[in-house]
Amino acid sequence: MKSLKKQRRIQVIAVAVVALVAATALIGYAMRDGINFFRAPSQVMAEPPAPTEVFRIGGLVEEGSLIRGDGEVVRFNVTDGGATVPVIFSGVLPDLFAENQGMVGTGRYINGVFEATEILAKHDETYMPKEVVDALKAQGVYQEPEG
Repeated sequence: MKSLKKQRRIQVIAVAVVALVAATALIGYAMRDGINFFRAPSQVMAEPPAPTEVFRIGGLVEEGSLIRGDGEVVRFNVTDGGATVPVIFSGVLPDLFAENQGMVGTGRYINGVFEATEILAKHDETYMPKEVVDALKAQGVYQEPEG
């Protein structure tokens, strides 16, 4: 009788371990494209990522670089004060998107141009994403908002 209980306990533990491994593998598989790492323009220029890697880039939209093309295509440069990365985006920009304002974009770095699939702009005059603030502080160009 004890042998049967022991065998049943081992089977339950084995099934639980297999289920845990399967769940971990499925979560990892599902998140393979869902995790986007942040990079500042200086980091992108120092170590360009592979064209297949999706990541986030953030900084300030460089003054005088915003060019609206045919249709919804927009070109601009994003900078952290130390380096500048050209960006191309096809779509509708957020209302608060403007030159000398903070932005974060998601996309790929292909042939020296960041091809954005999503652009986010700061939502009021005092907010800027922490990653962007840290990158600008590292370059010595961050100014504290007034007020």
